[in-house]
Amino acid sequence: MNQFKAWLSVAFVWLAIGMQGRVLAEQPNVLWILTDDHRYDSIRAFNKMLHGQEMSELGYVESPHTDRLAKRGTTFINAYCQAQGCAPSRASMHYGRYPFRSGIYEFEYHNNNAEHCRPTLPESMAELGYQTTHFGKLGVRVKTIKGDGKWATQHPIYQQSFYFKDLAKDGLCAWGKGWTTEVNGVKLKEPFQNLEYFVTPEGDFEYSSLQLEKIMPEFAGTAARTMEKYDLLRHYNAKKGKHVDSGMILSGVSSREAGKTRDGYYASIFVDFLKNQNRKFKVGSRNYDGVDASKPLFCHLGFDFPHTPVLPPADFRERFQQHTYKVPSVDGEEMETMPKQLQQGVRNGFSDHFTDAEKQAMIQDYYAFCAYGDTLVGQAADAFIEYSDSQKQAWTIVYVCGDHGWKLNDHGSVSKFTPWDVDSHNPIIVVSSDKQAFPADKVVTDFVEFVDIAPTVLAAGGAKLDAEQYEYLDGMDMAEIASGEVPARDYVIGESHAVIGPRAFIRTKDYVFSMQTRPNRNRGKDMDWALNASYKELDPALYHMPTDPGEVRNLAFSPEYERVAMVMKDKLLNIVLGDNRVEVDWGGNQAVGTTVYRSNFAPGADDKQLTLP
Repeated sequence: MNQFKAWLSVAFVWLAIGMQGRVLAEQPNVLWILTDDHRYDSIRAFNKMLHGQEMSELGYVESPHTDRLAKRGTTFINAYCQAQGCAPSRASMHYGRYPFRSGIYEFEYHNNNAEHCRPTLPESMAELGYQTTHFGKLGVRVKTIKGDGKWATQHPIYQQSFYFKDLAKDGLCAWGKGWTTEVNGVKLKEPFQNLEYFVTPEGDFEYSSLQLEKIMPEFAGTAARTMEKYDLLRHYNAKKGKHVDSGMILSGVSSREAGKTRDGYYASIFVDFLKNQNRKFKVGSRNYDGVDASKPLFCHLGFDFPHTPVLPPADFRERFQQHTYKVPSVDGEEMETMPKQLQQGVRNGFSDHFTDAEKQAMIQDYYAFCAYGDTLVGQAADAFIEYSDSQKQAWTIVYVCGDHGWKLNDHGSVSKFTPWDVDSHNPIIVVSSDKQAFPADKVVTDFVEFVDIAPTVLAAGGAKLDAEQYEYLDGMDMAEIASGEVPARDYVIGESHAVIGPRAFIRTKDYVFSMQTRPNRNRGKDMDWALNASYKELDPALYHMPTDPGEVRNLAFSPEYERVAMVMKDKLLNIVLGDNRVEVDWGGNQAVGTTVYRSNFAPGADDKQLTLP
């Protein structure tokens, strides 16, 4: 009998091991690709799906590698971001939560000690047995409170990360900006918070700073020389004029060839990571772990393109300079009815005073930069699929076209931060070896939101989303959206506080309504302000997309649309202010605030249903 028990025990152990092996074998490798400040109209496939033509309304674009992904997978063409700023948008993706549920509205450093906090996507994937690795830009600023609660330290959410700042120290980029106390081996009396530099093909650093020129005379004239050498167009104020070392770089040429830029290194290092299975490999002066072939892989590849500085490699730039673009024009009457918050956004990035040549250069280089980035997307995707196939592992790629969009003189401005379509419409492609979940060449027109990314990846990794531990997720599994298993949303929502101040939006197929939600950024105070403010104080905007796709004519005060505006206003207020709203005074860069302020007067208001008159 004892021998039988021993044999039975061993049998159960082997059965358990076999079951674990089967589960792991079924867990797909996952590659999540995210670009930055990326307009959807730079992708031919998206233009074809939305407008019936491959080129942007502005002119020539090219995107063969992303187009190929769309052919191989399922495109969610009506996907929208939750916030039109890098950090809050990326937080919504990593947490699978709306800003008004996570309490992350702009560029806050936030801690994971607050009682409402839940694990990030990579941490949850690690719990499912995944190795998690990040390349490039992250933008999720998580800290953990230490000691006596008066300070906090950076909390890594990926098991291994290849950060731009680490790579840039070794010259693995073409442009950079960073904090430093030393230049060329010389200690500085005045530390630089953001010293800008260009890296030459030989690996030398060329600095661009008038402040540095004053401190170290040997650098005299370098800022002006780099501006001329790389043909830089910096954003400038019409009254103050141009400046040689400040202002976003909206146009110029890369100091290095294709593949040797920061994005180029992200892609090539990712490929090297996959090639160095189960062994260390060197990147610059540092050693990193290659892929662990015994585990499923979850990898986040955060490209910087086409975020400023817009510096395409010379060969891409020259090709796109052959094309003339239609510059978005500014309606003279638009500003008269534009809400004050949106006016602030336009003023912040105002560009209509640029010369015609400057506007052309800005658009040419932006689309050239997008085309260059497209080649890197293809390089990474191909290497990932090749690795997965060689390991006989299932695989899934989630490609997100920008954490938000970008204006190219739309509304007379550049930059983002506003809830207009050009800033917030960011299609998603999911390509998978599982063609039943994500069929090839399929286009889904139902609304999708960035909060759907986390549950989609988790479900692919084997998570049971109906389990209590995942109740906090605000999004849906996009596989179920694609198959029609869940009802289509009537609207998408979001809220952002960056640059223009607190503002939320709700968008249906035909209308978009936005309004100011808070009197200021004081977290936890006057949370019911919008409930008591007058309609005018809410600074509302209402646009009718079928007749006004450029969102120029604000109908918020038009008697003809009053009922529509009131229904959308009430729905939006109930959701973002009344359906379990969270605000936290995070405590600045130290991120030591943990007090959670809630507003929950309309629980369940976010039912995804909205009937308009």
